[in-house]
Amino acid sequence: MLAVRGVSKRFRKVVANNQVDLDVAAGQVVGLLGHNGAGKTTLVNQVVGITKPDAGSVHIGDIDAVANPRQARRRCAIQAQANVPISGLTPALAVELVGRIRGANRDLVRARARERFERLDLTEWMDRPTDKLSGGAKRLVAFCIATAVPTGLVVLDEPTNDVDPVRRRLLWTEIRQEADAGAAVLLVTHNVTEAERAVDHLVIMDQGTVVAGGTPSQLTADLRGRLRLELRSAPGTTPPAPTQAEVTETRDGRLSATIDAAAAEAAIGWARAAQVDGRIETFAMQPATLEDAYVQLTRRTPATTEPQEAA
Repeated sequence: MLAVRGVSKRFRKVVANNQVDLDVAAGQVVGLLGHNGAGKTTLVNQVVGITKPDAGSVHIGDIDAVANPRQARRRCAIQAQANVPISGLTPALAVELVGRIRGANRDLVRARARERFERLDLTEWMDRPTDKLSGGAKRLVAFCIATAVPTGLVVLDEPTNDVDPVRRRLLWTEIRQEADAGAAVLLVTHNVTEAERAVDHLVIMDQGTVVAGGTPSQLTADLRGRLRLELRSAPGTTPPAPTQAEVTETRDGRLSATIDAAAAEAAIGWARAAQVDGRIETFAMQPATLEDAYVQLTRRTPATTEPQEAA
């Protein structure tokens, strides 16, 4: 349903996308992962015809989206990073209007919206003015608007931003149902943990380039036999790490690392001793995850900031 080939885009001296290839088949959820400024939103803008690539091609089904952006947009739905400006409307009316604009029957749109609001636990807000809604509720309404009418391609740019944990789970179920109903879903996110549970295939971007792609299990294959060690210390400090650990991330009061499974016993002993003498406050160990693979793939070079790219 979506075929991107050799797409490149430059903003002055900044290379936003560099020879990007991407495929999304009907019935599939493909996650597009990357740091802020990695080129994800710029790529999405080219898919839906907002920005024209300097080179390469984009096809939505049999339509050349570069040559015929308006025609291509009729085949897709997009939830942008920014919420839809719907002040003065209720969520129910906003969804209905978009559905009517897209040529759908009013009663069918209303029924589809009502069912989706119920599944997302938004029924009590359906008929409230949108300026009374929280940021997370507005984000969910934006998803309902984007998917008011079934389309061949659904593009979701950070759909879970500001959404509370309970409704985030409900939203992932709805996203999966879009694919199960036959849509091709392109999901832009930097939430690696959630993406691992929800997608069929992942594409990782760094500085405008695709650095890896595959299923979650394929991307974590090199980390089999390794464990993730999480260490926490007091705010304003950096936890130490055992000599056998490979540090993947450090933040204020937190350190993440991977170790060989064979070194687990020694690492736990070291962590217990460090906890006793006050060098760390807590520690935890678990199998290495997609997040560890993601950090390894993208930490070689720092992310750049690109114009028109905020995620």
